[in-house]
Formats: sequence, structure tokens, C-alpha cells
Amino acid sequence: MISSFLMVGQSNMAGRGYLADVKQIYDEKIKMLVNGRWQTMIEPINFDRPTSGIGLAASFAGAWRLKNDQEEIGLIPCADGGTSLDDWAVGGALFDNAVFQAKLALRTSKLTGIMWHQGENDSFAGLSAVYYDKLSIIVDAFRAELNAPDIPFIMGGLGDFLSTGRYGKYFTEYKQVNYALQKFAETKPNAYFVTATGLTANADELHFDAISLRRFGIRYFESFLQKKNVLAPVTGEDELVDMVHQRPLTKNEQAALLKIDFSLGKISSDDLDEKVSQLNE
Repeated sequence: MISSFLMVGQSNMAGRGYLADVKQIYDEKIKMLVNGRWQTMIEPINFDRPTSGIGLAASFAGAWRLKNDQEEIGLIPCADGGTSLDDWAVGGALFDNAVFQAKLALRTSKLTGIMWHQGENDSFAGLSAVYYDKLSIIVDAFRAELNAPDIPFIMGGLGDFLSTGRYGKYFTEYKQVNYALQKFAETKPNAYFVTATGLTANADELHFDAISLRRFGIRYFESFLQKKNVLAPVTGEDELVDMVHQRPLTKNEQAALLKIDFSLGKISSDDLDEKVSQLNE
């Protein structure tokens, strides 16, 4: 049975890394939930905005596959850019949608973890002071609604670049949010914090860039695998990203990518036929 992971939070969970900046991850055993059914994952996974791109979940799934090479993993994309904890309040549209999507996934998978990245929109005007309490209510409700009281809840820190750049004046409390996230991990069962130390931003200095999100996904997986906080970059994380990127594609996977390129107008019908024929030689 597919091991599934719920993706919740705001834009850095949805992913804003530039698609052209990293090699695509394509693996028939990595699925994403679309209209309540599993499809082979392709990025962007979490299409919440026209600016959606690379997120951390793909490399998380790729690292999971390195440890589970005969099994399938499923991603349940429910993150929404620019959202606050109040937007994720129990009974609100985002919370109810995530529960609904997870329950659809549960028909054909085992819910194995929840991945969270959020906090930028609670990093000003004193909102960080109540972050811990609000998050506690949300996480408790997710676990209750999904009948998963012990499910791992993995959350990532906010980037140190937030205090600089064109939006810096809006994130004066990002360190306090990181402290609240770490406190949550230290005081709540089966909750784990993943540092963003050393990760870098896109030109907007608001969203993690693509390679940083690949590294972040490795850190999330290390946290999930070891059931512990990750407070420093993972040893060899770049090498692990390379291993995920360099996984040899099966003939079926190569053919599927060629058909996608044809459908997007990147190659001609003749090119498609020729290249698929070469795969079958």
C-alpha cells in the first residue's frame, strides 16, 4: 500500500523554486493526489498559484525511495501561498480541504506523516506570541480528524534571509516563529523541527530557491527517518540530492516524459515516434 504524506502550510511548502534550476525528479513509484486519485508525480506538485514551482516534497519522496526501493509513496498537496495560522484554523476552508483530501488518499494509502512549512504570515504585529498555541490546536485537530494520534508532524524553520530584501520589514518576528516551532517540537509528541540554516532564497528573498528546497526535503526526510529534530545541515545532503536526481529512469518513465514533451509542444510527432522506437530497440 502507498505510504502517503500530507503537505500543508503556505508558499514555501507549495514550492516557489524555479523549475529550470534543478533536474526534474520523475519516478513512477512517487505519486501525487489529483482529483482524489494517484498520478505519477511531476513538478509543480502543489499548484496553488501561477508561480508554483519546485518544492521540498519531491526530494523528500526521492530520499524515501532510496530507502524503500520497492514501495510507493504518495504526496497530498494542500499548501496555499500567503496563508496565516488563522487561515488554517480548524473548521476553515484550508483545514477542511486538507482533511478531505487526506481522507480520499486514505482509501488507497496509509497516511504516514504530515509535512508543514508556514510562519511568514505570522512573523509581524505580535502574531508570533500566539503561534505555539494556535499551531497546537491545528495539529491536535488534524490528528483527531484523521484518526492518527501518533502521526509524525514535521515542520521546517523560516529562512534567515527573510529579514533582508524588499519584504524584510514585514518579517520582524521570524526568529520568534522559529523559536515557537522548536518549542513545539520539544514539547509535543511525535513533532520534529527541521532547520533552514544555510538555505538561500530566490531573487525575491522571500521564497527558498530550488536547490535549497531539494536540500530541505532531504532534511525533512532525515527528521522523519530518525524521528528527531534536525538542527544542522545533514551530512552529505548535496550528495543525496545528486543520488535522487541521477536515479536511472526505466524505459516506461523515459517514454512517459517523451509523451509529456510532445503534449507540451516541445518535440514533434516524428521525434516522439523515433525516440520511443529507440527505447524499444
